[in-house]
Amino acid sequence: MSEFEGIRPYNDAEVPAVLQRLLADQELMRMLAAYRLPRINRLLPGLSRRLVQAALRREARGVATVDDLQHRLEPYLDRLIESSTLDVTYSGLDQLSPTQPHLFIANHRDIVMDPAFVNYALYHAGHPTPRIAIGDNLLQRPFVSDLMRLNKSFIVHRSLTGRREKLQAYQNLSAYISHSIAEGESIWIAQAEGRAKDGLDETDSAIIKMFCMSRKSEPFDEVIASLNMVPVSISYEWDPCDGMKARELEQRARTGAYAKEAGEDDRSIAMGLTGYKGRVHVAFGTPLPAGMADARAVVAEVDRQVLGNYRLYAANYLAFEQQDTLPAALAGWRDGFSALELAQEQQRFTARLDALPEALRPFWLLQYANPVRSHLRVLEQG
Repeated sequence: MSEFEGIRPYNDAEVPAVLQRLLADQELMRMLAAYRLPRINRLLPGLSRRLVQAALRREARGVATVDDLQHRLEPYLDRLIESSTLDVTYSGLDQLSPTQPHLFIANHRDIVMDPAFVNYALYHAGHPTPRIAIGDNLLQRPFVSDLMRLNKSFIVHRSLTGRREKLQAYQNLSAYISHSIAEGESIWIAQAEGRAKDGLDETDSAIIKMFCMSRKSEPFDEVIASLNMVPVSISYEWDPCDGMKARELEQRARTGAYAKEAGEDDRSIAMGLTGYKGRVHVAFGTPLPAGMADARAVVAEVDRQVLGNYRLYAANYLAFEQQDTLPAALAGWRDGFSALELAQEQQRFTARLDALPEALRPFWLLQYANPVRSHLRVLEQG
């Protein structure tokens, strides 16, 4: 597997050494001390770092494999989800084989929590957790790369600029994905590069073509069938990063470009992890049928499942009504919610919208209204 050395996750034999490297990383210790012991850290930063380091050394005892690490992290993920959500539900897990690997291709709204919710569902249902595709733009610091690769993440080289380098990187990525599936390891990957900041979930045909780049001598439909692709749709009632996304969308619309501030991805990750999400639903679709003739057919089927399985909440309908008139097919949407739930979410909706600068409000509404437009498109297509 030497050809995948620069992108693969860490294996079991590497876990102890990587953990020791992380425990010695002072930048990571400073960050964790500021988060976990803020008062002590302000007064005695050196002491707070040593306390955090000692606590992590105790936690790391007995962790010798990737599975050990995931078992150790599972209670923390449980608490994180419980503290930031009102309810988390899943559907479609009964349609998955626990012994067969899948390529989970999903809509993408949150940098870390999208694959975390998928992992959470699979773990608790007794399925193996997948390897996770993550862009190298998020791995600017060595400790971040170590943390992600310890947790079964593999690297997608998005920051390359040269055409030849990009082509080589995507061929290598394609080969790694096929290699993983052949090894019996599932994969999670987003349906398009980057998050859908405007709420429009659309599969990029370039992603589908990439899956086949390393296997050009094989028929397209056979390659797709071998990957056992399963569309996944994740729906957040509230997006903790909706204000940041609205700011980016407004700036792009006004100036034609957007430049990220230093540390912006870190803030998005932190906000996505800890911010209030309300209700969350993760829908696992069905494996793509045989006979997918080309990338266009795959895109159409993935979109059909992702959009068709997307769960709409009161906020989605309320946002749509601010921008447009609901057609008769959805006019009775309020019947699907209790009077108490409607009142609570209307109040939350108004408060969140009013807290934004006037210029950002149309772009904030867009994020919540667009899933309704996508749902209508699926209804029209039958």
